[in-house]
Amino acid sequence: MTELGLRERKKADTRAALAAATVRLAVDRGWEHVTVEAIAAAADVSYRTFFNYFSSKEESLLQPGGPDQPRLSTRLRAVPADLAPFAAVRAAARAELVELEADPAGLRERMTVLMSTPSLLPRLVEMSATDEREFALAVAERTGADADTDLLPALLSAVVSAALRVSLLRWHAQGGTTPLTALADEALDAVAAGLPAAHSTRSRRPTGAA
Repeated sequence: MTELGLRERKKADTRAALAAATVRLAVDRGWEHVTVEAIAAAADVSYRTFFNYFSSKEESLLQPGGPDQPRLSTRLRAVPADLAPFAAVRAAARAELVELEADPAGLRERMTVLMSTPSLLPRLVEMSATDEREFALAVAERTGADADTDLLPALLSAVVSAALRVSLLRWHAQGGTTPLTALADEALDAVAAGLPAAHSTRSRRPTGAA
């Protein structure tokens, strides 16, 4: 391995150690009691070194790969152009989920912290909105549509984002017993089929209705 390659690997290891320390401390102490100083100490680096990798403790939890980590939009742009939009989106989503599930225990702990910390919600919503917009732009590039005026880019982005979010929540609720990719496939299959279960559900009259 070249010197450059070794340097990049060391940086990646340090970033991963900081992200792991953030989750571990949040689980042990509660998010409000976690400080950048404590994260740096737990990862055996200096306080200043932390800011070479993350801008805040929130970023080290919500974006453990750093601000330049691959986004769903980046993965979509890497999918071969000959795939239909929905197939391309599924391929990008699978690549994202495979990477997320590479550390299932860490992902479960991170989700537990997120779901038990209301103060993180505004930042999470902001990041999700940004990611969804970038994803819509990537869809527009593939289809030749306008992300602002045409239906497909924004709708496909929103629907897929919701399906992945629901899949993550189900995966966490099930304790990770079913592969995340399988849950996402189930959700996306249902979307592609037009949510058949919703169409087949019979409406019921309220008790006592004539």
